[in-house]
Amino acid sequence: MARAPLLQLTDISLTFGGDPVFEGLSLTVQPGDRVALVGRNGSGKSTLMKVMAGLVEPDRGEVVVSAGVSTGYMEQDPDLSGFATLGEFAASGLPESESYRVEMAAEGLKFDPARPVATASGGERRRAALARLLAQAPELMLLDEPTNHLDIQAIGWLEDHLSQTRAAYVLISHDRAFLRRLTRATLWIDRGEVRRQERGFEGFEDWREAVWAAEDEARHKLDRKIKAEARWAVEGISARRKRNQGRVRALAALRAERSAQIRRQGTAAMALDSGPQSGKKVIEAKGIAKAFGGRTILRPFDLRVNRGDRVAFVGPNGAGKTTLIKMLTGEIAPDQGTVTLGTNLELAVFDQTRSALNPDQTLWESLTGDPEMRVSGRADQVMVRGQPRHVVAYLKDFLFDDAQARAPVRSLSGGEKARLLLARLMARPSNLLVLDEPTNDLDVETLDLLQDLLGDYDGTVLLVSHDRDFIDRVADTTVAMEGDGQATVYAGGWTDYRAQRGEDAPTTAEPVKKPEAAPERAKAARSGLSFTERHRLEALPGLIERLEAEIAKLSEFLAQPDLFQTAPTKFQKATEALAERQHALSAAEEEWLMLEEKAES
Repeated sequence: MARAPLLQLTDISLTFGGDPVFEGLSLTVQPGDRVALVGRNGSGKSTLMKVMAGLVEPDRGEVVVSAGVSTGYMEQDPDLSGFATLGEFAASGLPESESYRVEMAAEGLKFDPARPVATASGGERRRAALARLLAQAPELMLLDEPTNHLDIQAIGWLEDHLSQTRAAYVLISHDRAFLRRLTRATLWIDRGEVRRQERGFEGFEDWREAVWAAEDEARHKLDRKIKAEARWAVEGISARRKRNQGRVRALAALRAERSAQIRRQGTAAMALDSGPQSGKKVIEAKGIAKAFGGRTILRPFDLRVNRGDRVAFVGPNGAGKTTLIKMLTGEIAPDQGTVTLGTNLELAVFDQTRSALNPDQTLWESLTGDPEMRVSGRADQVMVRGQPRHVVAYLKDFLFDDAQARAPVRSLSGGEKARLLLARLMARPSNLLVLDEPTNDLDVETLDLLQDLLGDYDGTVLLVSHDRDFIDRVADTTVAMEGDGQATVYAGGWTDYRAQRGEDAPTTAEPVKKPEAAPERAKAARSGLSFTERHRLEALPGLIERLEAEIAKLSEFLAQPDLFQTAPTKFQKATEALAERQHALSAAEEEWLMLEEKAES
């Protein structure tokens, strides 16, 4: 006998500010569902989740939670007023005999239940709200960006917990690795329509591209039909001097159908200018160490960063990642050792605390009030990579509309604040980028674009992130803060770092024990490859595919007939980049062939 759905939404319609968010939306959540809720920033994901939780009343339609079903909602900005400590808030509503659940969650999520609410950071408040939800163990969990402000170890703990629970859940997250491991179905919000696929996030991007390709084909056919009917309307009427009113009305209906179609939102028109070239050596640190209040942050550590390097810094919250970067960039001095900065450096910083944004300013003021962006004598223009731009036009590059230009920064969502900060960052030329948690709140499409920009950026990148997928796609070196002030340098990204440590399951919170890793190592040995060689063989096809895509993109760019005359510098850079990637592709293909032959022998 089939069980009743946990939650059912029927014919939901909702309008904010005159624009419909949803129209005629219907969906169900079944027992055992593990659903990814995805969509562009501003598409209505959080709003839909609040409708599911009963916190937002739709204009029309019905929200039904089956009798006896308990639901829990974790919001992005929890209200802790009325509670003295984080633990008191997390345990509210629980029988005293079950308070141990909060302690277990607090240990896994890494927050102190005794911390007073008044002194708790936003991240600690969110972790307490997540612990409260997990401790209550409802039959349906609604989780809005649960991984924000969690370090990689805490994300691993949460993954393990959710993978073992019997509860159903709906997840909003930008963390691809998190969604890939946990979800079995996908809800996709696109221009007010919600589609469902009975596959997890792993298949989302292929599905999205297939839907969009079919949509483009249908639009193309409609455009051709309209063009043919319009030609008949002119030529036929002229020839016969008599209107076929039925076909004229049909043409009007076709045009109405075409104009009613909602265009897909484009990606942000972000761009990075690497500015003047720095020296080959960007940073050289020798024997640097740091301690605060008797606590060792960093033991003697050496690092050399060359021009073009992409260095990721990983480790638990509080391990000292940001402190290390500030020492490397000269913002703070080490207690011992030396840091030598290269020549001609121009630094740009993306700050995870968003401290550069004043919540009381409008978006307009946030840009025009920046001394480095101000255009003398022009209150409506900003300087963008050496060229004046109208402030609203520049904001539109980052997907803000005219009305938002005069709205306060505090009205923005987390993803919109991140885009505004990127707009400030990308307005100025730089050759050394410091990105401290840039991926928080950004949607998948913007993350893809940011990755592409960093791939084409001629400068150097220092990256702090807990997004394992993003680190894998961007970093060529990883510095792991491994506790007790110990920092170690590894080649490659997150997966490479885990492999070099012999940790074969990169999504788990704890290192894989040697007995569990032994079968994989034995398999590698039988194939004639070392463990590192086998890992490299598996990674090379992805690298080859990426290089081929970059070569195609550069070739298309260089094919512009007047590029050499109109932009000789860009032509030169693109030519050099093309040669570099062609050389790298040849080397990667030779390496793959060598390893494949070794494995077969």
